[in-house]
Amino acid sequence: MSTDWSAAFITPKSSTGGTGEHAAYLRREFDAPSRPVRATLHTTAVGLIEPHLNGSVVGDEVLAPGWTSYRHRLVVSSNDVTERIAVGMNVLGAVLGEGWALGRLGWEDKRNHYADRPAAWLQLELEYADGSTEVIRSDERFLTSTGGVRENSIYDGEHFDARLEPTGWDRPGFDTEGWEPVERFDWPLDSLTAPIAEPIRRTQELTPVEILTTPAGKTVVDFGQNISGWVRLTVQGAPGTAVTLRHAEVMTCGEIDLETLRTAAGTDRYVLRGGEPETWEPRFTFHGFRYVEVEGWPGELTADAITAVVVHSDMTRTGWLETSNPLLNQLHSNAVWSMRDNFVGVPTDCPQRDERLGWTGDINAFAPTAAFLYDVRGVLGSWLRDLAVEQQEKGFVPWVVPDVLSTPSSPTALWSDVAVSLPWALYREYGETQILEDAYVSMTTFIRQVAGLLDENGLWSSGFQYGDWLDPDAPDDNPAGGKTDRHLVAAAYLCRTTREMADTARVLDRAEDAAEFSALAARVRTAFLDEYVSKNGRVVGESATAYALAITFDILDDQQKQHAGDRLATIVAQAGFRISTGFAGTPLVTDALSSTGHLDEAYLLLLETGCPSFLYPVTMGATTIWERWDSVRPDGTINPSGMTSLNHYALGAVVDWMHRTIGGLTAIEPGYRTMRIAPLPGGGLTSAALRHTTKFGDVHVKWSAEGGQAEVELTLPEGTSAEVVLPLHPDALAVHVEAGKHRWSYEVAFGSKPTSFDLDSNMRDVANNAQAWRLFTDAFAKHYPGVPLDGTAPEAAAMSIRTMLDFVPGASPEFRADIAESLSAASTGASA
Repeated sequence: MSTDWSAAFITPKSSTGGTGEHAAYLRREFDAPSRPVRATLHTTAVGLIEPHLNGSVVGDEVLAPGWTSYRHRLVVSSNDVTERIAVGMNVLGAVLGEGWALGRLGWEDKRNHYADRPAAWLQLELEYADGSTEVIRSDERFLTSTGGVRENSIYDGEHFDARLEPTGWDRPGFDTEGWEPVERFDWPLDSLTAPIAEPIRRTQELTPVEILTTPAGKTVVDFGQNISGWVRLTVQGAPGTAVTLRHAEVMTCGEIDLETLRTAAGTDRYVLRGGEPETWEPRFTFHGFRYVEVEGWPGELTADAITAVVVHSDMTRTGWLETSNPLLNQLHSNAVWSMRDNFVGVPTDCPQRDERLGWTGDINAFAPTAAFLYDVRGVLGSWLRDLAVEQQEKGFVPWVVPDVLSTPSSPTALWSDVAVSLPWALYREYGETQILEDAYVSMTTFIRQVAGLLDENGLWSSGFQYGDWLDPDAPDDNPAGGKTDRHLVAAAYLCRTTREMADTARVLDRAEDAAEFSALAARVRTAFLDEYVSKNGRVVGESATAYALAITFDILDDQQKQHAGDRLATIVAQAGFRISTGFAGTPLVTDALSSTGHLDEAYLLLLETGCPSFLYPVTMGATTIWERWDSVRPDGTINPSGMTSLNHYALGAVVDWMHRTIGGLTAIEPGYRTMRIAPLPGGGLTSAALRHTTKFGDVHVKWSAEGGQAEVELTLPEGTSAEVVLPLHPDALAVHVEAGKHRWSYEVAFGSKPTSFDLDSNMRDVANNAQAWRLFTDAFAKHYPGVPLDGTAPEAAAMSIRTMLDFVPGASPEFRADIAESLSAASTGASA
């Protein structure tokens, strides 16, 4: 791609468009003396640009140039347009929208974060057969006017009046009377850069699954899936007929509910030119939606007249998992869709409300999952460059990248330390040391900054922290106010990131840095143990998140780790296997359980359907991951906290555990040159199939276990090998295999026979069987919600269930019958 960026940025005068009211149309005629052998069009904008050449749009990108840290990095798109250049007169044009550069961003109702008007940059390079070249540059020879795009906003939608669209404006011979000259716009040309990330494109189209008439008489189209994108319509009617499209994620009481949009209008409006059928879709907005309320449609709305267009960064899919449990399959699908919907140029928190910002904590929690599901080297590599340049400029890692917050971002665990953990996660997935090289200055700058904030004991014990954000027990108006001490969370995450930093320095052969960061990692680990962990492995606060962090970040020694795992299993059971963790703990809690011998509890946690749980949203019809576990409450109402997105990927990070535990695939060597394949069936699963595309090719893992017989099939690409532990094998057989196809068939070992439970069973025996305890506590909570139970407490352990019931005030016959029924159900094979 050319780097001779000699074109100027041009902008309409304030009187002719581009000030947030209507889009600006630009055009310039030029003469080509002969057909070029090569013609390349380079374009970008401060705002959004749709380039045109000789009557049609150039390229298949949308929402270009996307969103980057514009002053530092403004991405230039390039398209081969050789076949579209005519001998003689040609027209180069563009439509300019406000986009992220000018439109309001964030919940503070601020706009014009980068400029007060849009500006276009175009450079058309023509190469002729005789060796001569010509460059058509954006300059004052361009003319500008307005057209059909009357309003455009990322948050609020687009208003298009087809009666005002100048027919043929981008073709030769158009009458430009009333068009005005543009003026130059001051913008640093050294910000122009070639793209790293895949462009944003239309990636899929969905047809309606139902067209509804609501109790209020409204027409609502249900597309069956929560997406990011917009609607394309084909309509015929009288001139001036206005069709209004209101987008929503959810319906309540039979009508669309706009609560999750907050102040984002999410409304498109199309005014018909009249006459022949008209097809239209917006170009300078996108919405997060499943439902569209249609108002003003002339005649009857039919399914073939309206299509949902899915829009996001056009990444390559690399990870799939399917199990014998439909609910788990839907959970996995929800995580995939939430990732797609939130990778619209920037890895955002949500695609629908007045936010859509590149929150660092969300992608940090979800990074291993994202890298498994899609090739994210482009999108996240570009985003990390924005993070680094803004970190260098501002002196801190912003909580959102690009940073449009009004207040500085103090160093914060899980959010700011994405500067370290995200490059490390990408390196582990792809095995490319250049990822670490590119991020190294940013990584070391962050770690050394936090090292300077530690107290005399080596603890990160002061300053703002988000803690275990959105712990379900936190107050609605204080999402950071969960059960786990926020500085414990910070100290634990620092144990992880300092170790990752030391490992990075070793990978890159930086011996002095490796020694420095290894010493720091040892110091902060000792500080954590001294402050928060007992000699035997109890962790201060006794929360699931505290234990999950201490276990999975390898802070504890082996003896402590096992005791901590036992305590975690008890805490999870006491919560009825419902979720009790937020952003910090949720990606790790199933790992913490399964790695300490509590696979049954991990599966019970994964498979619980009560609120809050991983599968509760699935049972409520969710097609994406929710921001809160109870974003939609059991009675069908929306959580009124004001922070209730139905499309946040962060809490879908559990599917990373599903890939490694159900699918059984873990990279031993970064990039999967060597790997471990060890599926761990549980939770009643009878089969699973996983596929993952690595840089060597596709890995396939497929297993089934039914009727006492197991089948395992495995395919490894050339250049790889694996250590395979066959699931449920009676001899726990482990084998080493090279590239190729492999298959095993054997009788399974299901473990001990089911235990029988009844009212005379003691509390300890019931509590030690994960499935029995879950059924028992569910039955108990039905009659006495919120009453804690601990079957391993010394005063209760030897007590029979029957005796325990005698101590329950007002224990009704119905209550006793439900308890007896739960124990009977636990005796049918729960421990298998």
